[in-house]
Amino acid sequence: MNHGFGGQSIDYTAIMPVLIVALGALGVLITDLFTREKRKHDLLWLSAAVIVIALIAELGLWIGGASTKPRLTFCLDSGHSTVLGCSYSADSFSLTIQTLLLGGTLLTVLMAPRRFKVPFGEYHFLILCSLTGAMVMAGARDFITMTVGLETLSLPAYALVGFGGRKRRGSDGSAADASTSGAEAALKFFLMSVASTAVMLFGISLVYGVTGSVYFADMQAVLHLSGYHASILTTGMVLTLAGFAFKVSAVPFHFWTPEVYSGAPVPVAAYLSVVSKTAGFAGLILTLEIAFRTEIHNLGTLIAILAAVTMTLGNTVALRQRSAVRLLAWSTIGQAGYVLVPLAVTTWNGADLAKVPVGQAWNLGPAVTASVAYLVFYAAMNLGAFGVVSALGGTLPGGGELADYRSLSSRQPRAAWPLGLFLLCLAGLPPGLMGLFAKVAVFRAVISGGLTWLAVVMAVNVVIALFYYLRWAAALFAPVTTAPAVAGAEAGAAIEQRSALSRSIPLGPRIAVGLALVVTVFFSLYPAPAFK
Repeated sequence: MNHGFGGQSIDYTAIMPVLIVALGALGVLITDLFTREKRKHDLLWLSAAVIVIALIAELGLWIGGASTKPRLTFCLDSGHSTVLGCSYSADSFSLTIQTLLLGGTLLTVLMAPRRFKVPFGEYHFLILCSLTGAMVMAGARDFITMTVGLETLSLPAYALVGFGGRKRRGSDGSAADASTSGAEAALKFFLMSVASTAVMLFGISLVYGVTGSVYFADMQAVLHLSGYHASILTTGMVLTLAGFAFKVSAVPFHFWTPEVYSGAPVPVAAYLSVVSKTAGFAGLILTLEIAFRTEIHNLGTLIAILAAVTMTLGNTVALRQRSAVRLLAWSTIGQAGYVLVPLAVTTWNGADLAKVPVGQAWNLGPAVTASVAYLVFYAAMNLGAFGVVSALGGTLPGGGELADYRSLSSRQPRAAWPLGLFLLCLAGLPPGLMGLFAKVAVFRAVISGGLTWLAVVMAVNVVIALFYYLRWAAALFAPVTTAPAVAGAEAGAAIEQRSALSRSIPLGPRIAVGLALVVTVFFSLYPAPAFK
C-alpha cells in the first residue's frame, strides 16, 4: 500500500524485509534486558527467527511479482509513474541481493562465537543493525540513501570487530612473535573506513555538481542527453568508485582486510567477507550500471586493471599464509577480483552499454548477471569454510594454523569432508561444481565483451589459487603421523590446539555448516536459478 508523506510515496510492502530486520534488532536488545545471564546464548535463535521472517517477506515480494514489475518507493510526487526521483526499489536485483544478505547473515548468526567473552545481546543487536544497512544499500537508488545504508552497515561492524579477544600471531600468520587484538583491528577498520567514506562523499559531491541530482536514473538521463565528459566528472566518478573498492577489498584498498579478519571473532570475519562485501558490490554495481552507465567506456579499463591487480595480489600473497583465517582473508581479496571482472565489460547484448536507452536502465546485462551469480556461489562456499573454521578453531589464533587441520578426517570426519568440499568449490574443481560454474560464467562474460587479456590473467590466477586450496584440502585427509616429542610450553600448546580441533561442535555451527553444504550441493547440481 502506498502512503503519501511530505510529498513522497511510501510503499511499506516494498520495504517490509528491511523494517522486519530493523524492528527485530530492537526486539533482541529489549529481550536481552529480561534474559538471565545463563540463557543469553539463546538469543541467537531469536536473531535467526527475525531473519527467517524477513526471508519470508522477501519470498512474498518474489511471489507478488516485484522481480518483473519493480515496486518503487520514497518517490518524489511528480504526478506520474517513473523511475526518476525514487530512492528505493524492490526489483529483481535488490531482491536477489537482499535474499543473499539475509541468508549469509543467518549462517553467521548460527555460528555465533559461544566460546568468546562477548555480550550476546549487543552482539546480535549489532549484527541485525548492520544487516539493515546492507539491505538498504541493495535497494537504494540515490546516493543519499546509499550513503545512509553504507554507514548503517559499517558503524556496527566496527564494534563487532572489537569483540575479538587478544590473539598471538606472527607477521606471516604463523609465528607467535607479535600480538593483535579486536580493539586494534576495530580501530584500524574504523580509521580506514572513515577515510574511504570521506573520499567517496567528495566524489559524490563532484558528480552532483555536474549532474544536479543524487538519483541514479536521473544522473544517467542527464549524462545521456548532454554527453558531458568534463575532467571534474571523471574525477568524481573515480573517487566515488574508490569508496566502494574499499568495501569490497579491492587493491589498493585491501590492506585492512587480513588484519581485521584475524583480529575479529571468526564469525564476524565471515560476516565481513560475505555480507559486507556483497553489500559493497551491490552499491558498486548500481553505481556503474545505472548512475555512470553512459560513462562506462571511461571506467571499463580502470575496472579491468583493478580486477587484474586485485586477483593477482590476493592469490599470490595467499600462497604463503599459514593461518586459516588469514588465508581466507587473502583468498577473499582474490575472489573479489573475479567478481570485478564482468563489471569491466562495456557491451550489453552486443550493444554499446552507453547507448542503451534510459528506460532499459533497470535491466542489468548478462555480464552483471555473472557477477551476481558469482556472489551467490561465493557466499555459500566461503561461509561454509568459515563455519567449519569457527566451529573447530574458534579459540585458536586466526582460527588456527593450517598445520592444526592436518589429519582432521581422522578426528572430525563430519567437519573434514564439508570443509574439503568448500575448498574444492573455491578452487573450482569437481566435485565442487558450483565454483566451476561461477568461474565459467565469468570467463564467458569477459570473453564475449572482448577482454581476452583479462580472461588470460584470470586463468593464471585460477591456477595459482589451486595450490593453496588443494594444499589445505589435502592436509585434511593426510595420514596420521607421530609428531616428534616437544617439551614444555610447546607441548602444552600443541595438545591444547589438537584438543580444540577434536571437541564436539555446538548445534548452531552444525546447522550453519549443514545449510551451507545443502546450498553448495544444490547449486553444484542445478546452478540455473543463480543466473536468472
